[in-house]
Amino acid sequence: MCGIAGIMTADGTAPDASVLLALQAALAHRGPDGEGLFIDEGIGLTHSRLAIIDLKTGDQPIQGLDGMALIANAEIYNYIELRQELTDVEWQTWSDCEPALVLYRRKGIEFADWLRGMYAVAIHDPGEGLLVLARDPFGIKPLYYVEGEFGFAFASEPSALVAAGLVKPNLDDRPMNELLQMQFTTGRGSIHSGIFRVLPGETMFISQGRILERRRRRALPLAPPRTLDEPAALAKLERVLLESVELHQRSDVPYGMFLSGGIDSSALLTVMARLNEQPVQAFTAGFSGTKTQDERGRAQAVARYLSADHMEINFDESDFWSLLPKVAAQLDDPAADYAALPTFKLAATAKAAGLKVVLSGEGGDELFAGYGRYRDAQRPWWVGGRRTMRRTGRFDRLGVLRQSSDTWRDGIRAAESTLGATDLTHLQLTQAIDCAAWLPNDLLIKLDRCLMAHGVEGRTPFLDPQVADFAFRLPDELKLRDGQGKYLLRRWLSRANPEAHPFAKKQGFTVPVAEWIRGRGAELGPMVADQPGIKAIARPNQVASLYQKGGKRHGFAAWPLLFYALWHRRHILGAEPQGDVFETLATPA
Repeated sequence: MCGIAGIMTADGTAPDASVLLALQAALAHRGPDGEGLFIDEGIGLTHSRLAIIDLKTGDQPIQGLDGMALIANAEIYNYIELRQELTDVEWQTWSDCEPALVLYRRKGIEFADWLRGMYAVAIHDPGEGLLVLARDPFGIKPLYYVEGEFGFAFASEPSALVAAGLVKPNLDDRPMNELLQMQFTTGRGSIHSGIFRVLPGETMFISQGRILERRRRRALPLAPPRTLDEPAALAKLERVLLESVELHQRSDVPYGMFLSGGIDSSALLTVMARLNEQPVQAFTAGFSGTKTQDERGRAQAVARYLSADHMEINFDESDFWSLLPKVAAQLDDPAADYAALPTFKLAATAKAAGLKVVLSGEGGDELFAGYGRYRDAQRPWWVGGRRTMRRTGRFDRLGVLRQSSDTWRDGIRAAESTLGATDLTHLQLTQAIDCAAWLPNDLLIKLDRCLMAHGVEGRTPFLDPQVADFAFRLPDELKLRDGQGKYLLRRWLSRANPEAHPFAKKQGFTVPVAEWIRGRGAELGPMVADQPGIKAIARPNQVASLYQKGGKRHGFAAWPLLFYALWHRRHILGAEPQGDVFETLATPA
């Protein structure tokens, strides 16, 4: 896993090397194991490497005898199979990324269809005068771009484009409202005005600094459920899980996993324990001394049953105040997801334990129907059913924001409109919207930034194309049954690991941010209200008052305002964090 960036000039001159080096420096945390630079007529590519596979010969850019060059932030899990199929190739490396360059030569714009993994890839094709960008279908690995008179530039993180002086730090209002109302942003346009996302599954052709063509590879098959009975489904589930986890364990460095105690991570550990002779290293976060119930007890039982090397960390109130400014600084494409906080500390713990790769359960809820809103999707509309996500924003009717607009719903509406014309069931539709919006722009951004801040790679076996195709097209009754989601996964886990107690009532993984904020609300409220970013969008008196109120809705609104205040200081005003939350907010920006 790595950081990549590059520039294609409009006039064909070589890019300024100092700008490329600035991009590289801004992405150094993503790749502490090496750096690569390629400059040619009209093109410049830079690479910061986190060495995972082929530690000796896998440096990038990878260049061919025909002058083509590739850089990638990627793990191509089927690289061994691709090498076996491409028997007439004289390989230069043992890198998992080199097959992508070979496939591009042979398949053109469709080359990414053969890749099984997570990736953001850039290829320079001098013969055709092209820059080619491609991103994996679920959007596990990020990629951003800007266009200007100079031409076209891209990077793994938007902050690198700002740091290199290619775009100024300005806000786009619609994504900003999305962030406040539903904690993440959607679509091609990022919260940074002028910085855009390469969409999940998208391949782009760029020539002379201008986009010529786009192609999209879907993450999910837009087809109704298959006819499948429970015994056959259980057998198929075991096959696809075993295969996916085995592929996701391909690594030349030590790996482990994050264990929450929930269904998804317990299933992953169960499979990993089967595939590994040595105990699997597993890491769990909990919240002692609060009213929040976590699942550490279940995690301990699962780990003990599987003889895992289990490490438990405590995330307490002092961690919250000290780490939040750092987390906000890392989430340059912001997601106000409080689960980022323990993820950040877990990543630091895994790094300290000597790991460079961690498997995680993202995608399990979306593919196997784990959220409560999926149960709503099956109910008739007259009893509150068939609701998709985010009908109500966090600030609706609170009178805190200066302007009230429904534009924050536009991205979700667009996804609903696109997918609504398919033959999907109501449940599938809701799942597909989550996979198009919530998953790449919240959960996967959180995982990427929090782990890459520590030089750790996050892998998500549930987001394998074979697992996704199988899970998404399961009959609805094998996803939801007796008021519980993820029925089939629970049923499999009940046999494979009874200590997981998969049919027990879910305790959940909730960081007690509202409790901690409420405890210091009288001090915190005026400080948040006085921040430049907050003054521009909200009524200071109402903001200060919000932090003194104990209602659930007030707590839900207080958290994103605090996150946004810290995020705005760092990414719009350019102020580095200064100690904990209170020290940072008290320092003039």
